[in-house]
Amino acid sequence: MSQKLLLIEDEPGLVSVIIRGLSQAGMEVSVAGDGLTGLEMALHHQFDLVILDVMLPGMNGIQVCRELRKADAHIPVLMLTALNSTENIVTGLNSGADDYLVKPFKLAELEARIRSLIRRSGAPQRSKSTIVAGGLEIDLESKLVTQEGAPVSLTSTEYRLLEFFVRNPNKVLSRVEILEHVWDIDFNMGTNVVDVYVNYLRKKVDNNRSVKLIHTVFGMGYLFKEEAVN
Repeated sequence: MSQKLLLIEDEPGLVSVIIRGLSQAGMEVSVAGDGLTGLEMALHHQFDLVILDVMLPGMNGIQVCRELRKADAHIPVLMLTALNSTENIVTGLNSGADDYLVKPFKLAELEARIRSLIRRSGAPQRSKSTIVAGGLEIDLESKLVTQEGAPVSLTSTEYRLLEFFVRNPNKVLSRVEILEHVWDIDFNMGTNVVDVYVNYLRKKVDNNRSVKLIHTVFGMGYLFKEEAVN
């Protein structure tokens, strides 16, 4: 079965190139030329992944991603940006995007990242069970997370990061290890994508709690364990 993608992009030349390349790769691509139309299509039709440009007429990609995340926390979002700076990339990730590509890019890299995100979001879990750790309960089948009975809303990337942590308790995980397991595409370490997502996750599972779960081990990486804060 071919993957169904939504491309939200207003540059006709780039749209044509992407459609041609991804169609040859066996993917089905629907197109929206502005942010509002793209958001409506994403909310009312089923897609395996959204390719979202940052600079769009009407409603920009950051706004689209935020609104989409309010309604659907798990659909993978790959953001396209012409702004190759850490600040702009982090802003895109902060809006809920799972990955990004800086223009111009090669079609082969776009295809690789799409397949990676879809595989990560839809791959069956090895264990059909529930993991309980530090007051968190993770249902590996539904990918739903609760903390002391209250639901925790996570993006697909945040979920993968949390699952990797809870499967490796009391173990220092380096940023490289986290990149290899949560993302399987090489990132430019200068963007601090691991640190950004760890901070997102902390805000959702550690905020206002006397017992913290995610700890920084300076110079080495991160550690998941229950530890009371004095």
